[in-house]
Amino acid sequence: MTVARSAALFLVAALLEIGGAWLVWQGVREHRGWAWIGAGVIALGLYGVVATFQSDENFGRILAAYGGVFVAGSLAWGMVADGYRPDRWDVVGALICLAGMAVIMYAPRGH
Repeated sequence: MTVARSAALFLVAALLEIGGAWLVWQGVREHRGWAWIGAGVIALGLYGVVATFQSDENFGRILAAYGGVFVAGSLAWGMVADGYRPDRWDVVGALICLAGMAVIMYAPRGH
């Protein structure tokens, strides 16, 4: 699997997981109702399916690497959906997480 395909799968997974969690949040915290919550639950389930398309066989490695994408994606989602403005430490932290993701997923391995 190419790095580009793997990265695209991580992006789709992030949209589904973060979007699903945001929909649940909106349904519960913003009182938008069960339709929002249900849509969020469906998106969260689809996130789990998308993660299975990564080529690495190790669940732990994929989910650990995805954690870096989740951190950066959550900040980006907050900026777009809620007007959140990350400070420089948020940005530095997200970049560190993305660097960790790249090491975990794409470092050369001798197998």
